[in-house]
Amino acid sequence: MYTEEKFLDFLIKAKKATYASQGDNASVTPLLEGSRQLEFQEGHFLYRDVYFGMSYFAGQEVVYYQGNPIWSMCYSGGVDKEFEIEFVEEVYSFLRKAMRNVSADNPFRGPKEFVEGDYIYRDSNKGELGKFVGKETISFANEVVYSLHYSGGFIK
Repeated sequence: MYTEEKFLDFLIKAKKATYASQGDNASVTPLLEGSRQLEFQEGHFLYRDVYFGMSYFAGQEVVYYQGNPIWSMCYSGGVDKEFEIEFVEEVYSFLRKAMRNVSADNPFRGPKEFVEGDYIYRDSNKGELGKFVGKETISFANEVVYSLHYSGGFIK
């Protein structure tokens, strides 16, 4: 069996190794047509992140232990209006930097706040690992350009 501490350590490693690092090592052939699928495995744990879209996207993260789903988070969001693709890519590059700072005290997406140049990432949530809801935003030059809502918890 696993402890919540071991689960949390795994979850943070998995989040840093997949979308946050955007490495091809985490991409696998998707199970669902038209999706992107990222996976990370360590011991008896498997993390799977499946999402659709780019500028606006929706997805689900699931953690399995010994082949059984034990935790999940659903999310949807993206850039708030039409922007040139170069700007969208810049926003998501900044998002990945913020998400590489995920930690045990805020294990859902990124840190409470992360700033670089004119970009500000903010995450607010309520609840705990077992049941939670949250929202993240990215502002550029004091204007919100990206937002995402998420919720999830342990599966019973």
